[in-house]
Amino acid sequence: MKRVYLKTFGCRTNLYDSSLMLQNIKDFEIVECEEEADIVVVNSCTVTNGADSSVRHYIHQLNRQGKQVILAGCGAMSKGEELLQSGKIFGYFGHSEKSKINQLLKEEKPFSARGDLESIDTQIVTDFASHTKAFVKIQEGCDFNCAYCIIPFVRGRARSMDEAMILEQVRTLAQNGYGEFVLSGTNLGSYGKDSGSSMAKLLKRLSEIKGVKRIRLGSLEPVQIDAEFQEILGEPWLEKHLHIALQHTSDAMLRIMRRRNILRDDLALFELISEKGFSLGTDFIVGHPGESESIWHEALENFKSFPITHLHAFTYSKRDGTHAATLPDTVRGDIAKERMKILEEIVAQNNYRFRQSRTEPHLVLVEERKGEYQVGYDQFFNKMQIQSELNLEKEWVVIERFEARSEGNFATI
Repeated sequence: MKRVYLKTFGCRTNLYDSSLMLQNIKDFEIVECEEEADIVVVNSCTVTNGADSSVRHYIHQLNRQGKQVILAGCGAMSKGEELLQSGKIFGYFGHSEKSKINQLLKEEKPFSARGDLESIDTQIVTDFASHTKAFVKIQEGCDFNCAYCIIPFVRGRARSMDEAMILEQVRTLAQNGYGEFVLSGTNLGSYGKDSGSSMAKLLKRLSEIKGVKRIRLGSLEPVQIDAEFQEILGEPWLEKHLHIALQHTSDAMLRIMRRRNILRDDLALFELISEKGFSLGTDFIVGHPGESESIWHEALENFKSFPITHLHAFTYSKRDGTHAATLPDTVRGDIAKERMKILEEIVAQNNYRFRQSRTEPHLVLVEERKGEYQVGYDQFFNKMQIQSELNLEKEWVVIERFEARSEGNFATI
């Protein structure tokens, strides 16, 4: 029996897809590291040229080890044929073909199975062996046309997973002992637009399933948080943290980026949700073509007004095939890094002040042990480091008292 290792790059959606692939491998031995494998399946990310480079470097290492390499994921759609023709990989398959992985692994000749960009998963994941929380993909694809993004071209247009199947998956996972569910997708907030449902309706139905203690959401777009969604913000099962992707805080820059959100509405939305006791995260791209000094300084002053406690900031990375890759007025990399550091420092201070202000009990799902601490995340998506003689891993713990330090929250029980 040949041995297979699956390497995952990229986002939570890729993590879910990898779990689905592993579930479908029947006639091979699954191993925990590439050194032990005969075949390595690379579930790739192609969101930036840098992501492509990381995948290529990994494949090069595998080639030197004499491994048979099969490419899956977003990179298979954008770079699969090129890598196959150059002999770097044995074969590749697209998103729509991942349920066929067991048969594809048996191919004796180099192959391509690109598939299509219209399909939607018809299988569910019933276990996440190495995780305390469960990841549930609810939709695929994106209808946005942001200037910097290649993802709609490699995952297709937005389409929702069948609601009955989502509910079945969460029921099964809850019966298997999972209490926290992380909903993911390419453009999460578009769920239901093609099926007459909505994110809010789905969340209400999920919350009624026995065993569901907390629902966490991946990234949402500001324009997708409508009045119906705002009505559920007080529900106890919804994590008191939302990640809302602004990408920038200058209207001029948002237009260059071909974004759908505008500054005035974004700020009002963040203030409204913050007043309800939520921590708030966002994505922000610095150094995008067109980000002049004047635009940057305007954006920085605007950014300071937002109650942002968590930040996923990027320096712009050119992605071939996107509109942004054709734009002039590029920003030097060192300048972009300086700008990103400024934003990170602002948010670090915001987060510290937020953690100091929260005196209510914190509900923590303990995920792992790191040195002398057992570590998990509270309802505000802040890390809690716990000292205890008890084994708390995979347990829900109510923390009544803790110390908020600049480097994180600490408790002893």
